[in-house]
Amino acid sequence: MINILMVDDHLIVREGIKRIINDIPDMHIISEASNGNDAIELLLKNTYDIVLLDISMPILNGLQTLKLIKKYNNTLPVLMLSMHSEEQYAMRSIKAGASGYMTKEVAAKELVSAIRKINDGRKYISKEVAELLATDLYHQDEKDPHENLSDREFEILKMIARGLTTKAIAAELIISPKTVSTYRSRILEKLNIKSTSDIIHYVIDYKLID
Repeated sequence: MINILMVDDHLIVREGIKRIINDIPDMHIISEASNGNDAIELLLKNTYDIVLLDISMPILNGLQTLKLIKKYNNTLPVLMLSMHSEEQYAMRSIKAGASGYMTKEVAAKELVSAIRKINDGRKYISKEVAELLATDLYHQDEKDPHENLSDREFEILKMIARGLTTKAIAAELIISPKTVSTYRSRILEKLNIKSTSDIIHYVIDYKLID
């Protein structure tokens, strides 16, 4: 039996994934968490064969949670599930230790086979992710400016581009407005731009928002 921990803040998504998994005799979702903190607590109390982990969550996002999971148990396989395209988070996920990255739109068709592959000790790498890995390998000196942003900076970049205010970002991420402003300053410096308008244009130009 493949025992699974599912971490996603959307109940509808969790129910949809459970419908897929529950039809498979040798797979079972034994625990659910709606945020990264709860996921870590469950991991410290129970044993799992694989974690299904959403990217976009409150309190701790998927990448932060992934790094904590790997800190506590470096051998536990984690499959990232995301509504974001591979270009946005796949490379960051794989580099942080994920065993695979899957967009939610293909989960209905690919999820079971991906879980089996990862449970066998292999990686789930889609064609799109494989191309990104190859590009990263052969073009280390040609990275786009946003690839130098930290995971948190990249997250805030996208939130600013969506039109969220400093206070709204602070509330969603549970950090202070001053901290958000500090991240914004770092983003502007790293991208060599000057304003929120520039951030919006940058994100649109590089197609960083779905």
